[in-house]
Amino acid sequence: MKYIIQGGKKLSGEIKISGNKNAIFPCVAAALLTEEEVILENVPDLLDTSVLIQILAGLGVGAHKKNTTLVINARGLNNSALPKELMTKLRGSIVLVGAILARENKVNFYHPGGDIIGTRSINTHLEAFKNIGAILKRNDLNYSLRLLEQNNLQFSIFLQEASVTACENLILASVLGGKKVLLKNCPKEPHVKDLCQMLMQMGAEISGAGSDTLLIKGVSKLSGTKFKIGIDYIEVGTYAIAAAITGGKIKISGLDNADLDPVLEPLKRFGIKAQTEDNYLVVSADRLVSPFKIITNIWPGFPTDLMSAVIVLATQSKGVTLCHDWMYESRMFFVDKLISMGAQISLADPHRSFIYGPSRLHGRFLETPDIRAGMALVLAALVARGESVINQVELIERGYEDVAEKLKHLGADIQKHV
Repeated sequence: MKYIIQGGKKLSGEIKISGNKNAIFPCVAAALLTEEEVILENVPDLLDTSVLIQILAGLGVGAHKKNTTLVINARGLNNSALPKELMTKLRGSIVLVGAILARENKVNFYHPGGDIIGTRSINTHLEAFKNIGAILKRNDLNYSLRLLEQNNLQFSIFLQEASVTACENLILASVLGGKKVLLKNCPKEPHVKDLCQMLMQMGAEISGAGSDTLLIKGVSKLSGTKFKIGIDYIEVGTYAIAAAITGGKIKISGLDNADLDPVLEPLKRFGIKAQTEDNYLVVSADRLVSPFKIITNIWPGFPTDLMSAVIVLATQSKGVTLCHDWMYESRMFFVDKLISMGAQISLADPHRSFIYGPSRLHGRFLETPDIRAGMALVLAALVARGESVINQVELIERGYEDVAEKLKHLGADIQKHV
């Protein structure tokens, strides 16, 4: 699939933000911990969601999606082996491991796939599982975990890396049974808090949700629940940038009182105006200027998933910006595509680039390298002169819902072709 974009259109109008892609995986995994029905609301229509439903079907789990509601019934869970061919498509599928381990006391799985934006080890996950008493066996990229009966059911674990998915896996693996698990150095991303809140609605005993220390007391049984997925704050930042670089003004709705400061405050340093009016976020920019430095960090720092879009923003801002993403060593490796469009960018090393702006961009034929870089190329095409063709947009649609229609609704000249 491809997008064909004629650049130079100012964006205006209203857009409703979708549910958080990164919250779907752990919340779906939580639904595997009960035999009762679980209803998830505000679930975006993404390719990743479709693959996740296929994985559930292979486990004997019923899952039905209608509009933004996903109904899951895991009473029929009959398989503790996650399918290799689907796990290799989804990095986020790793969090299913903790849930199945808790439910079945065993799990077999393959090294998860997804975007190739650098080395993405699962060692933090494996060490965490071993720390709660799981026995690990490994054959190349095939893994098996088994929980055996043990006398010591109290564990204190300090996460050497504040990995979101590793923490989610430990939470999921700990909420059933007689374990008492103290987790330290936990990430504080909104989707980790979402998972804790959903599990507590199901009857889990978790203290410290939203903080860097969690105390989990395993219970014998969890109940079904209805839970609303939080908003996609990366999408908020992305469309805010789209409005700013095209010289437009948009309203963003459906924010549900989410904390957006970690996203919006760095964008305001570029001159983007973001004001709340009658439950809307109104976004515009009169003049874009380059802050000296933008650095990603764990939440509530500036999120790594927005760095690719910010690089495009920097190309349209006056001055020089150092963009530094220490989390992924290949995050910057799409900038050659922006350079081909006319951007002035110097790559200092795999983690840092200097962007000189403003640059006049020109339409090009482009290949999508990964979800976030692909969406960044869409942003660049919106402001470029002439026509851009972006191929392999199915990668973008793994993480962004209905991109072409949302942008078209805001006035962009974008067509999607299969």
